[in-house]
Amino acid sequence: MAEETPQAPQPEKPASDKAAAGKAAPKGGKVKPEKPPAPEDKPFAEFMHQDFLPALKEALSQQGLSDLDLKFEKQRVPLISPKGECWQAIGQWQSGKRQFTLYFPKADIKGPRAFSCSADGTQPSTIEPFLMDERKITLDLLVFGVVQRLNAQKWLAWN
Repeated sequence: MAEETPQAPQPEKPASDKAAAGKAAPKGGKVKPEKPPAPEDKPFAEFMHQDFLPALKEALSQQGLSDLDLKFEKQRVPLISPKGECWQAIGQWQSGKRQFTLYFPKADIKGPRAFSCSADGTQPSTIEPFLMDERKITLDLLVFGVVQRLNAQKWLAWN
C-alpha cells in the first residue's frame, strides 16, 4: 500500500479572490474583467493633459497640421466667466497666424463649453457655444467637434 504524502497547507485566498469565487461564472465559465474607467471620468486637468490634447494633436496632424502648438492653461476671458478666468485649450499654427480656443468655464468637460478662432494673430471676433446640444460628452466627440469646426472654417481642407 502506498503511503500518502502529506500536503503543505494551502495559503488562504485574499478577500478579493474569495468574493470572485463566490460569484457564479457566466456561461462558458469565463469571468468578465472589470472595464477600466472611461477617460472622461478622470479629473478634469488629468483628462485634458493625458487624453484630450494628445488625441487632438494626433487628429489635427492627420489633417496635415505639422506645426501645431497646443497648450492648456487658465487665462482671463471676461466675457465667459464672472471671475474673468477659465480653463482653455489653445491651438496655434502657421506661426500663430491661425488660432482656436476651446473654453471650459467650470473646469468640467460636461459643463458649459465655448469655442473661438482667429486668423492673422487677431483677437477672436466671436465666442460661440460648443457642442451644447450633446447629451454625453466623450473624448472622441470633443476631438471630432474641434476638427469639424476648423473644417467649417476651411482651415484644414477645402470643402
